[in-house]
Amino acid sequence: MIAEVSNKRLARIAGVLYLGVVITGIFSLAYVPSKLIAVDNAALTYKNIVSSEILFRFGIVSGLLCYTFFLFLPLALYRLLRPVNEYYAKLMVLLAVISVPIYFLNVQNEFTILSLVNDSKNLFGFSAEQIQSQVMLHLEQYKNGMRVIHIFSGLWLFPFGYLVFKSGFLPKIFGVFLMLGCFGYLINFVGNTLIPDYSKIGISSYIGMPASIGEIGTCLWFLIMGAKDKATK
Repeated sequence: MIAEVSNKRLARIAGVLYLGVVITGIFSLAYVPSKLIAVDNAALTYKNIVSSEILFRFGIVSGLLCYTFFLFLPLALYRLLRPVNEYYAKLMVLLAVISVPIYFLNVQNEFTILSLVNDSKNLFGFSAEQIQSQVMLHLEQYKNGMRVIHIFSGLWLFPFGYLVFKSGFLPKIFGVFLMLGCFGYLINFVGNTLIPDYSKIGISSYIGMPASIGEIGTCLWFLIMGAKDKATK
């Protein structure tokens, strides 16, 4: 009975952390950019950020919270899934945690944008057009950094999916989606790197769908169902 309560508690902790990752990730990586960034329009993007600076700042905080949650999530999952296969559990943690410091370095691009839009005394010596161009440059650098991060966002899903599939106390279908999600992230990374207009093709969202289904499904399962007391070795 003690082991069962312990596993259920670990599953619920993982579920809460996962939910934090999902909510803050959607807000910072999807909602905020959709409201502020106008692709190929530097002047409008600059105007949007200046007029909605508080939203941009909330996006930064939300992103930092997302990856703080993500730092602790694989540690909770490790304790839960280690009995299934310790090697894969360690690999899962390693591949997940690597992305966290990369993100914290990458977010400096957003802080630089704040400095540019608040340069009321023109300390940088840029013209209005140059500031707008600099903002777009740092937004592009931030996006490129996220692409690198998404390599590890994909890689960690394979050992995680394998552990879910083999666990005996989580639905195997989630494990399948998570493992497919790994390849989805990697395919999108290669596509964005090799094909200039890859994002305009419109297939990246479909390729990334298995990861979304697997991660959100596993998150909800942890929150609602928890986990049984024993894993299948």
